[in-house]
Amino acid sequence: MKKRALLSVSDKTGILEFAKELESLGYEILSTGGTMNHLKENGVAVTAVDEVTGFPEILGGRVKTLHPFVHGGLLAKHDDPDHQAQLEEHGILPIHIVCVNLYPFKATISKPDVTVEDAIENIDIGGPTMLRASAKNHRYLTVLVDSADYPSVLEELKGEGETTPETRRRLAAKVFRHTAAYDALISGYLTDLAGEEFPESVTQTFELKQPLRYGENPHQKAAFYSKPLGGEFSIARAEQLHGKELSYNNIQDANAAIGIVREFGDPAAVAVKHMNPCGVGTAATLSDAFKAAYEADPVSIFGGIIALNREVDAATAGQLAGIFLEIIIAPGYTDEALEILTKKKNIRLLKLGGSEGKRDEWTSVTVEGGLLMQKPDTASLDDAEVRVATKREPTAEEWEALKLGWKVVKHVKSNAIVVSDAHRTLGVGAGQMNRVGAAKIALEQAGERANGAALASDAFFPMDDTVEAAAKAGITAIIQPGGSKKDEDSIKKADEYGIAMVFTGIRHFKH
Repeated sequence: MKKRALLSVSDKTGILEFAKELESLGYEILSTGGTMNHLKENGVAVTAVDEVTGFPEILGGRVKTLHPFVHGGLLAKHDDPDHQAQLEEHGILPIHIVCVNLYPFKATISKPDVTVEDAIENIDIGGPTMLRASAKNHRYLTVLVDSADYPSVLEELKGEGETTPETRRRLAAKVFRHTAAYDALISGYLTDLAGEEFPESVTQTFELKQPLRYGENPHQKAAFYSKPLGGEFSIARAEQLHGKELSYNNIQDANAAIGIVREFGDPAAVAVKHMNPCGVGTAATLSDAFKAAYEADPVSIFGGIIALNREVDAATAGQLAGIFLEIIIAPGYTDEALEILTKKKNIRLLKLGGSEGKRDEWTSVTVEGGLLMQKPDTASLDDAEVRVATKREPTAEEWEALKLGWKVVKHVKSNAIVVSDAHRTLGVGAGQMNRVGAAKIALEQAGERANGAALASDAFFPMDDTVEAAAKAGITAIIQPGGSKKDEDSIKKADEYGIAMVFTGIRHFKH
C-alpha cells in the first residue's frame, strides 16, 4: 500500500523541496488550499483533501479537514486488528506523515491596527486538530510542525524507510508544545478582551532565545526565554552588537538597569551591580551624566552594567572604555563610539531601540509550587499625593534631589535608602533587614557629600532613628511614604534638626 503524507502549511518555507523528496520516496501527497496550489504549480502531483473526503471545503475554508476520512487515517492504530477492520469497512486509508503549521495568529495580533474579527479568523481549528491527533498517534505517524525538522526526517526516511520511534516521540512533544503555545496566545488575547484580571487559570508561553553557559552559579543549568508579544523596550528585544554572549546574571542586571534608566527624560546613566543601582547620574549631556554616575561610586561600578538613554558619542565612549564594564546598553552608538568600544574584546554592547510604550504587562515570579503575579510598579510622584509634613518646605534644589532619589529608591532591594543630590546618587543602602541599617550604609557611602543632600526611603520609618542618623550626617531633606503609627516622632525629629520631610503616600517595596 502506498504511504500517504498530508501537507498543509501557512509558512511554506522548504515545503516544496520536502514534498518533492517525499514524492521521490513513493509517498502520495495530500494537501489543501494554498499549499496544494503551490505544490501543483511547481510540478508536484497532489491529491486534494476534498477528493479524499468526498466533501468540499465549506464556510469560507473554516471546514476542510474535519472529517473521519482524514482523522480516521490519523488516529487508527496500525497494529490493532479492530482499527484496521474499521478502516477497511469505511474505505479509509491511513496517513503516515503529517506536516502542518498554523494560521499566523501571533503575527496578526501584533499588528497595531488589528481588528477582533481579523484575530478571530486567524484562530486555526483544523490545523491544531490534525496536529494533536497525529501527535497522539505518534507511535505510527511522523508529525512535523517546524521546517527545521524536514532534513533530519528525510534523512531517516531515505536511510531506514521510516523514522525512528525516538524521532517520532520528539516531534510529537514539539507539536504539543507548539499547539499549547498557540492556545496560550489565543486564551491570553481573549482574556484581555474580556477584561478578566484573575482568571481561574493562567497559561503563559515563552520562546527560547538562547541557552546560557550556566545559571546564577556555574553548577546551575539555565536558558533565556522571551515573551512572544513582550514590550519592545526590554532586554529580550536588545540587539547585541559586540562581545561575549550574555550570562544569566548579565541578563538580570541588564533588566534592572533598563528599568531604572527609563525613569529619566534628561540624559541619564545608570550603573548596576547585582540588580541594585550603584550609581545614577543625570546631566545636560550623556558624557556628564556618566561622569556623575561614575563619581557616585567609583569602586562598585567596576565590572558593572551601564544603561544609557541617549546615543553613545565618542566623548562618552572614551569614558566608558576607561574602566572595566560587563555590558553597555544604549539606544545607539555613533561610528566613532563603536570604534572606541569594540577595541575591548569582551565588553558586551547592546542596542535597545524601540518605544518604551505603556508598562502594563503583568510581572510574575515563581515560588515553590506556585506563581505570584502583579502589575509593575510604575507609580511616580505624579501619581502621589505629596505633602510636606514638616515645618520647613524643601528648597528648589532639594526638590530636585528628592525627585532623583525617589526615582531610584523604588528599584533598590528593600529595605532601601538612597542619598542623592540633584544630579546623582551619593549612597545606596540596599537589602537590609532594618531601615536604619540601610540608612547607615547609604550615609557612610555618601560620607561628607551627605551634607546638604537628600535621603529617600522606599517605606515609612517605624521609628525616628533613621531621621536622627540622617541629621547627624548632614541630610537636609527626606522623602518617604509616611503611614507609620510613629510618623509624628519622625516629624518632630526632622523639625528639631530643621529637615524638610515629604510624604508621598506610596510605598516602593522591592523583594
